[in-house]
Amino acid sequence: MTTALQSSALAAPPPPPVPPLDHPLAPEALAAALRSFSSSYYANHPFHQRMHEGRLTKRQLQGWVANRLAYQRAIPRKDAAILSNCPEPEIRRLWLQRIVDHDGTEPGTGGIELWIRLGEALGVPREEMEDERHVLPGVRFVTEAYVTFCKTKPWVEAAASSLTELFAPDLMRRRLEAFPLHYPWVDVGALDYFKSRLVQAPRDSQQGVQIVLTRCLTADAQRKAFEALAFKLELLWVMIDTIHHAYGES
Repeated sequence: MTTALQSSALAAPPPPPVPPLDHPLAPEALAAALRSFSSSYYANHPFHQRMHEGRLTKRQLQGWVANRLAYQRAIPRKDAAILSNCPEPEIRRLWLQRIVDHDGTEPGTGGIELWIRLGEALGVPREEMEDERHVLPGVRFVTEAYVTFCKTKPWVEAAASSLTELFAPDLMRRRLEAFPLHYPWVDVGALDYFKSRLVQAPRDSQQGVQIVLTRCLTADAQRKAFEALAFKLELLWVMIDTIHHAYGES
């Protein structure tokens, strides 16, 4: 007798609602379809739910912040890859700001520095953050996979993969509410990264949506944009799932 394998609830994000594409979607419908992928965003992972409910230990928060730095450092590299493949100067000028946001304009500035300061506030020494000694192989694999994706895919598809930024502001707001309430031992000044993304993510996602709306005019191009966004959603889910299992508490 055969039985069906029951998959783990954490094995993969909920499948995104990819619409049927017998013909290309009109701009408003395309934008709405992209936003509907929020149901697959890793904010819905149990690790994040526990974070927002105040049910993570200090060790779990430390493991999360130390591992997530590898992803933070990959972001300007993937953006540089998109720039290198984009032939349009007006797009390159806009996209360049993303690199500045993360790398800063001088040492001690930018989103990566803010993330390291968050790690320090959570009790991870700067040296241990910067040398990435705590980064798990699975986390490093998915972050490098994202950079490779953006290097090797057409720039419009790579840009579409960045549209998880559509969903980031809500997640940042939940963190800004949860940390002072449930983890009052964390200096509120260390939450500046979350505050910065409340401004940067809406700007960046608006740019990304406009690229998809103006460049993806055929059903095939729109399908590839959906596939790119689905890839990024699964990548983020794998990253947080890896951290979740590595730092599980009995």
